[in-house]
Amino acid sequence: MKQTALFILSIIATFSLLFTACGDLDEHYSTNPNYRLSFSVDTLSFDTVFTTIGSATKQFMIYNQNSEALNIESIMLASGGESGFRLNVDGRKGDYFDNVGILAEDSMFVFVEVNVDPNDSNQPLLVEDSVVFITNGISQSVRLEAYGQNMRLHKGGLHITRDTTWTADLPHLVYDSITVDAGATLYLSEGTTLYMHDKANLIVDGRLISEGTLEHPVTIRGDRLDFVLDNILPYDRTPGQWGGIYFTEQSFGNRMSYTIVRNGTTGITLEPSDPAQQKLDVSNCQFTNMQGNVFTASNSHATLVNTEISNAGGAVVALACGNYQFTHCSLVNYMRLIQRNSSCLALADTYYPEGNPEAQAAGLDVRFDNCLIDGNYGSGDENYGGEIAVSFSDPEAVNYLFNHCAIATVIEENDTHFNQVELRTDENLPYYKMTGGEENKYQFDFRPDSVISLGVGKADPAISAQYPTDRLGINRLTNETGPTIGAYEYVQE
Repeated sequence: MKQTALFILSIIATFSLLFTACGDLDEHYSTNPNYRLSFSVDTLSFDTVFTTIGSATKQFMIYNQNSEALNIESIMLASGGESGFRLNVDGRKGDYFDNVGILAEDSMFVFVEVNVDPNDSNQPLLVEDSVVFITNGISQSVRLEAYGQNMRLHKGGLHITRDTTWTADLPHLVYDSITVDAGATLYLSEGTTLYMHDKANLIVDGRLISEGTLEHPVTIRGDRLDFVLDNILPYDRTPGQWGGIYFTEQSFGNRMSYTIVRNGTTGITLEPSDPAQQKLDVSNCQFTNMQGNVFTASNSHATLVNTEISNAGGAVVALACGNYQFTHCSLVNYMRLIQRNSSCLALADTYYPEGNPEAQAAGLDVRFDNCLIDGNYGSGDENYGGEIAVSFSDPEAVNYLFNHCAIATVIEENDTHFNQVELRTDENLPYYKMTGGEENKYQFDFRPDSVISLGVGKADPAISAQYPTDRLGINRLTNETGPTIGAYEYVQE
């Protein structure tokens, strides 16, 4: 009992000392008007935020670099809370705080969020405010600024049940998945932008017609507009920001032109269907930067022309049975942000029907004309290695041809599946404008950057004559060095 009593007394004494120390601090705030606060920023800037949705939290630091404690008499928003900014100071939320103590040579966080009121404009609206600090009668401030973007919000798992057109008058924020029901068509007109929230999918049971233009492409991307690393790596260059686009078994007659799809998880998936019917027609598109595969098709029928398919944690293109034609496409994988687990191109003659754990064997008929297939795996040391991976249970049921392609792989000398191809070697390398990394702020540009780059001037002219301009509108037939293999023509700077 005596030990327990002594323990309780010691606790009481300790708390008495703590409260005494706090009281002493209150009595020893400096009143020197020359003592000022310091801040980690002069201006706290938010990237574009969607109206009514709010932003990610940002923060800055208050520093007392003086030799005595200071009492900050007030911390407040200059607008009085009318601008949409919200503060959290030392664990308290609000727009006004008084008598906030800060010890000598100590620091404190200020967290800031913002909501922007909607308007009728498609142009970003600048919202400004300031956090004002009064210490010993001296006023200091940190400026706040944010751009707000009005949008059309789709929440609650939208089902499109009849033919619907989305336009570019305002961007569309897809907070939950969208399903295009059987019998309905979703038209995305030129310049339309879909911002997809975390895990949101576009599921097409009916039909999708996405028709952008070179000047005004359709864009489908994640909804995070801020940075993972300030001024270096935006979320828009980070894979896995949303789900993917799924064309289900009953969906046929889909078309995508001048459409950019980026930074999702599963990319574009064609689910098993009838390979005798055209499921998807793609031209002049860019599908890039996915956490898994970029383009996955099982027992389907698709054609792709003048399209870049690039950068994946999985395969850039994975085909399992079906009928496919790739012409003047660039299949390239230099993924840096996550670990790759597959070759750039994967081909198989078996697939797994939905709900069936048993693999089904079927024919594979695929042709690549004037296509670039490359990546940071290189060519490897074995036949059909490097950036190509094949898995054929019945080679006799597979019909595939690479015609005038540039490929990072190794093949036998008389392999009839390869016609006049350019193989990547130590002396025959690709040169691109940008391949990511911090020096490029993780941007990629897979246009050839040198006249000696792999595939420049090596395309089949007869094929190029059918597609005389590249993805960016450059004429292949009048280029001095062309036509070039891949989606992009080489242009001398």
